[in-house]
Amino acid sequence: MSNLSIAEIETKIRTIIDDHDPFILELEKDERKGVQTLLAKWKKKRDKERVLKAKFFEMTEFERKYREQGFKYIAGVDEVGRGPIAGPVVAAAVILPDDFFLPGIDDSKKLSEKKRLEFDAIIRKEAIAVSISMVHAQEIDEINIYEAAKKAMLSSIASLKQKPDVLLIDAMKLETPYISESIIKGDARSISIAAASIIAKTTRDQLMKEYGATMPNYGFEKHMGYGTKEHLQALKQYGITPIHRKSFAPVKDLVQTSVLK
Repeated sequence: MSNLSIAEIETKIRTIIDDHDPFILELEKDERKGVQTLLAKWKKKRDKERVLKAKFFEMTEFERKYREQGFKYIAGVDEVGRGPIAGPVVAAAVILPDDFFLPGIDDSKKLSEKKRLEFDAIIRKEAIAVSISMVHAQEIDEINIYEAAKKAMLSSIASLKQKPDVLLIDAMKLETPYISESIIKGDARSISIAAASIIAKTTRDQLMKEYGATMPNYGFEKHMGYGTKEHLQALKQYGITPIHRKSFAPVKDLVQTSVLK
């Protein structure tokens, strides 16, 4: 072992996944500090991978339950964008294959933007079907945000190129012709709902960045339409845009103020 350089050991250890691999056991005996540092990093990475793998298996509970009953096409459904004062509410429906494996998948809010984009690409590539739907500000004002979220979710389900057998829905009761289960905090408990959450989030974020480019005074690309201090200041200074939700309190107050004037 001592005839291998630290760099050579680092290259070789990257491909090893078995804790009892003979090479790993030999490294345990190597007293060089650099080798022991490499070994400690490898063990830490393996521990993290085990945790993510266990979490992933835990998040397949609902999918496994329905597959054991003979159902094949299980769609996860989720929406994002209920809270912002500008921009649409976006929903996604995703059907994953039964051999889908993506350790680290989780509620989109818990992932970094970099990781969301990485997972988004994998999901879109490997999914059996992905569908996205959105309801924009004007309609949100007309029917309210709850009904808008429902409409976006129902539309995403209806647009799936593969008809689902079962729906797993994040915390929402929907009237559909399909077997369905509403799961509280489903985006952290089901890989299918988590996948839908990621797709919806990345789609909405990209749209808000585009709005930020065409309406640069508001900073949409930073706050994604949420009512931050900077956003509210921009609203007062530059006024309301077509993508603002006029039924939401901060915007509604400005509308009423301008009418009174």
